[in-house]
Amino acid sequence: MPTPTLEVAGLGLTYKTATGPLEALRDVSVQIDDGAFVAIVGPSGCGKSSLLKLILGLEAATVGSLSIAGVRISGPTRGVGAVFQSPVLLPWRTIGENVLLPVDVMKLDRRKAKARATELLAMAGLAGFEGRYPFELSGGMQQRAGIVRALVHDPKLLIMDEPFAALDAMTREQMSAELQRIWMASGKTVVFITHSISEAVFLADRILVMSPRPGRIVAEFDNPAPRPRGFVDLAEGGMAHLAVEIRQALDAAHAA
Repeated sequence: MPTPTLEVAGLGLTYKTATGPLEALRDVSVQIDDGAFVAIVGPSGCGKSSLLKLILGLEAATVGSLSIAGVRISGPTRGVGAVFQSPVLLPWRTIGENVLLPVDVMKLDRRKAKARATELLAMAGLAGFEGRYPFELSGGMQQRAGIVRALVHDPKLLIMDEPFAALDAMTREQMSAELQRIWMASGKTVVFITHSISEAVFLADRILVMSPRPGRIVAEFDNPAPRPRGFVDLAEGGMAHLAVEIRQALDAAHAA
């Protein structure tokens, strides 16, 4: 049996605060296979971002373990790329140089990485913008550059923490469609954190529902809808029914 790209086993996280311990996550276990697109949906404060920090190696679990391709996570790792709500592009670096930032930080082969960056920028619809500065690009284009930057060092896993939350509704839809295209072309394993049920149903092939704090995975849904998907599909049969089921699972978790 192939080794999962991400394996989380019995994970728990408790913060020490001035008013006492705060349990953020409890008994989280999940396996994510190579090339999967998995969305995690849950209410604010349920521990989604805490789970992201654990996967990135920025926090240490109180109990349990995480591994990437069979290697236990004990700190920041090259095996994970991350995209956040803001692309956080350095204004004094061109788009091409921003994309190569992880390469410089990790001291990787810049010549090989530059060729890969050129291919990824073309895949993301940004060919010809390598020499532009962030202020010359729209918000959606900046976010696409952020996705390319996260992929340039060829990580096993791409973590996305509500990457389109700051965009207007129309740009958000456009970016979701772009992400679907980029994912289908790259074949990367993606864990996508979101508050949006429709975004999860449109993008993911597997949706995990988290409970209010302490965060636990309380439901899991497979999305059999064929790709590529369009937004009109969200109003039709299977995808519409799936969105209702996810809403019911969230409501049940909140009421428990």
